[in-house]
Amino acid sequence: MVFLILFSGLLAAGLAVVHLFSGRLHFLDVFPRSRWLSAASGISVAYIFVHILPDLAEEQETVREAAGESFSFLEYHVYLVALVGLATFYGLDRAAKTSRRRRRSLNREDSTEAGVFWLHVASFSVYNALIGYLLLHRETPGFGSLFLFAFALGLHFVVNDYGLRKDHKGLYDRIGRWVLAAAILAGWMVGLFAEISEAALAVLFAFLAGGVVLNVLKEEIPEERESSFGAFAAGAAAYAAILLVAF
Repeated sequence: MVFLILFSGLLAAGLAVVHLFSGRLHFLDVFPRSRWLSAASGISVAYIFVHILPDLAEEQETVREAAGESFSFLEYHVYLVALVGLATFYGLDRAAKTSRRRRRSLNREDSTEAGVFWLHVASFSVYNALIGYLLLHRETPGFGSLFLFAFALGLHFVVNDYGLRKDHKGLYDRIGRWVLAAAILAGWMVGLFAEISEAALAVLFAFLAGGVVLNVLKEEIPEERESSFGAFAAGAAAYAAILLVAF
């Protein structure tokens, strides 16, 4: 158990480092979109659909019992939470794009306004803290499960950083990346001293799943990105195969 905690701490530190130094991966900042980013997106989505969502299906009964009779009309609670996660981050993305468009119309820098920046940073800090917490408390315990979770989310952070840097420009590098890196470590520290119920854990995983799917697809789908479907599909297929073998 002690070794697993230490290993999770090392992975939390590694994920924080991803935020701090992903901006130095200049080979990703190309047009058309880097195949490495598309492959990383595919890996992140594969983890959600092959590992997290099946676990959520198994935990549905636990969540239903915890919700009680008052919410019996909601047959699939965890999937509604995933929808909320997706909608939340879609709203954040639209707020950023609207803010950038408004500043461009005033002949200012193509970046978000300060209020939108802090809204983004606050929301992604909660997102990252959740991931830091889940390094210690996941549906499937063990070193292998922990590494596969951290690897997929580490690549997801690279994709997220790329999008956040495009929206917020220098403000993200000066402040945002440090806050998000600290949020991961804060979430991990909370996980050391607190543990929530099995039903609440399933709900957190569901929200994370919806957020990951939206944050990946918003970077891959827009036509102007000229993303690589082949790289996305290859990343998704390869990681799906690894997950199926591992679990």
